[in-house]
Amino acid sequence: MKKILLLAVFTVLGFVNVNAQEIKFGAKGGLNFASVSGDTKGTDVVTAFNFGVMSEIPISEKFSFQPEVMYSGQGYSFNDNTVALSYLNVPLMAKYYLIKGLSVEAGPQIGFLLSAKNEKINVKDSFKTVDFGVNFGVGYKLDNGLNFGARYNLGLTDINNVENSSSKVKNGVFQVSVGYFFF
Repeated sequence: MKKILLLAVFTVLGFVNVNAQEIKFGAKGGLNFASVSGDTKGTDVVTAFNFGVMSEIPISEKFSFQPEVMYSGQGYSFNDNTVALSYLNVPLMAKYYLIKGLSVEAGPQIGFLLSAKNEKINVKDSFKTVDFGVNFGVGYKLDNGLNFGARYNLGLTDINNVENSSSKVKNGVFQVSVGYFFF
């Protein structure tokens, strides 16, 4: 799967005929409102942080490709217990500008589990180490590089790794962020 992902990135980059000065690099951060869906009952949303780096590669006047590398705090709460999941996510977003500055975006995401804790107990073995998802969102970029976004990550992978369990559990994260393109 990693080979397919790398091939897709290099293919897109190979077809992009842009001046290096048009490619923008930046950082962003924000809040996550995360939970899980599937064979779960009584789970509540947890609030955590997201932050990372991004690049925007124009393909045409209306379309851009925006790869990102993001730390994402995720998880869920149940019966006053919080399960905190930390991921390194790599979203590959296609952006379409409806009007100057305002864009809609969508794309796949792969996430690598960094840690999993139930309160202070390490429960990383209870979760799969890779999570695939798809993102949908909107963004607004000002001329000075400041940008704002709202996105939903729909997990596609059953992240449950508990032996002898037939429960299916998938991540779901609503994100709001503020970023800045440096150059």
